[in-house]
Amino acid sequence: MPALSNPRHERFAQALAKGMTQAEAYADAGYKPSEPNASRLTSNDKVQERVAELQERAAVRTEITVASITERLLAIATKAEKSGDAPMLQAARASLMGAAKLNGLVVEKGEHQHKHVGLSVTYVTPAETQAPASPEDYETGE
Repeated sequence: MPALSNPRHERFAQALAKGMTQAEAYADAGYKPSEPNASRLTSNDKVQERVAELQERAAVRTEITVASITERLLAIATKAEKSGDAPMLQAARASLMGAAKLNGLVVEKGEHQHKHVGLSVTYVTPAETQAPASPEDYETGE
């Protein structure tokens, strides 16, 4: 499907495809902010088709990029492992870790905090947790 004939509709569709809310996309397209009008334009068949097409294209590009980078990193790792010397083995390990991270198999260790209406939530990765060595290590809260 070619770009929409109405430039504002096209810009609106592109903004939606990038993840903006309906209201944000509507304002970004140059319209006066109006949630009802943004919702109405979102339900336009041509806009919906264009958003779906743009999102599909982005998904294909992402898939090709991840696949090709993973393939190259694995080729580097294989070549480095064949040489057998220490610096090349380090390169192999780095390449394999890069491929794993790229594919979501490894998550960076870290602590993330978010504030929600006065409530502080801390996310801790499984690697950061350890069971206490003995019952005395448990805090009783007393």
